[in-house]
Amino acid sequence: MNTKPEPKRSKGVLVLEDGTEFEGLLCGAPLAHPAGKGYGEVVFNTSLTGYQEILTDPSYAGQMICMTAAHIGNTGLNAEDNESSKMWCSGFIVQELCESPSNWSANTALEEQLELHGIPVLTEVDTRSLTLHLRSRGVLRGILVPANERSLAQKLIQALPPFENRDLISEVTTRAPYSWHASSRRYSVVVLDFGVKWNLLRSLAKLGCDLEVVPASTTADEILARRPDGVFLSNGPGNPKAAPYAIRAVHQLIGKLPIFGVCMGHQILSLAAGADTYKMKFGHRGGNQPVQDQETRHVEISSHNHGYSVDAKSLPADVEVTHINCNDQSVEGIRIQNKSAFSVQYHPEACPGPHDSQALFLRFVELMDQWHTRNTETSTQ
Repeated sequence: MNTKPEPKRSKGVLVLEDGTEFEGLLCGAPLAHPAGKGYGEVVFNTSLTGYQEILTDPSYAGQMICMTAAHIGNTGLNAEDNESSKMWCSGFIVQELCESPSNWSANTALEEQLELHGIPVLTEVDTRSLTLHLRSRGVLRGILVPANERSLAQKLIQALPPFENRDLISEVTTRAPYSWHASSRRYSVVVLDFGVKWNLLRSLAKLGCDLEVVPASTTADEILARRPDGVFLSNGPGNPKAAPYAIRAVHQLIGKLPIFGVCMGHQILSLAAGADTYKMKFGHRGGNQPVQDQETRHVEISSHNHGYSVDAKSLPADVEVTHINCNDQSVEGIRIQNKSAFSVQYHPEACPGPHDSQALFLRFVELMDQWHTRNTETSTQ
């Protein structure tokens, strides 16, 4: 006999800032609006799998995630697939939250962990209707409230801070440097942490990169003093323009050593090179975005999580577009000519293809090899 108590669920509602409401059942952690739980930008993710990686991705800080897949939590959670030490989103919205997971690797249920990590959930929601609304109106702020308090929702939304200029990077970055060692060291790489995912660190370490992860506020001089072979700019949440300190540091690093940026790192590198960024209507979030490499013409199926994009018209003459999105032609990758610096908007470590984008890490390694060769030749002349 199953003696596990039934999860506690009560009637709740998601209220968007345009007044639209979506009813469901509240579960997970209690609402705590002053602390940012149950309130945020409402975004949708089209991934069919990978909810554990999504929930532990720091790039979702400050956002409430609507999953378009109907059944979430079927395979539970395990100790191996986390992308960080905690769940970062401020709310989780699903059509059906599985109460009894079944998978050989699962050691806990999703709902149990959502409650443990302080994430409120609204289930039994018409997520298809919500997604269509966000696609039509664009990203909107929203708040979760008990059904009998819906009349207070708009007042609560207006009293809470907006997200446009909120420096979310400073909220998720490491507070102190730490190391992530390769089993066989070939290179020393500084990772500028804007909200880095662990699988990015694993991918670099597998190629012999001994990593030192440093706070996003680390200056160019402090990075150069560590004498790395290269710098990696990680993913992260929010508006890149809200972190001018990071843009300034990367601007000062361009041309001084090889640089590889991913997602937020791509936007920061582009801004540092003199380009501009803009907020997208509803962004790209999911594991099925087709991206074309402009040199090879190959199309990669890629994983995305971003609400901002690089403005192609703003790119300086020495910045080349290397990848474009096949759906909307947005900029997915750049290369700064003669500076050993490049970046992509998507997540090459996520492998939804499953290995379409692994060559990007090898390209970074090749740049460090070439950099070493040039410096060696120069020093011997």
